[in-house]
Amino acid sequence: MTETNHQFHELFEQLGLPSDTVGIGQFIAAHSPLPDTVKLPDAAFWTPAQAAFLSESYVHDADWAMLADQLNLALRAPATP
Repeated sequence: MTETNHQFHELFEQLGLPSDTVGIGQFIAAHSPLPDTVKLPDAAFWTPAQAAFLSESYVHDADWAMLADQLNLALRAPATP
């Protein structure tokens, strides 16, 4: 199996979201904090395709799983003003 090392901004590109530093920061600020009771793919702000991508990343332990974990942690942190 060949592993690909993706960058955090590439996850946002894959999800069809703004992937520049400002866009990523705005997305995280707008959706933080994600409650502990909500799994990342189940968050209400995803489109069905985005939710499926994130879910499949975890189920198949895909290349994107580590970055999905990073996004998960970023969204769990309290929003900063």
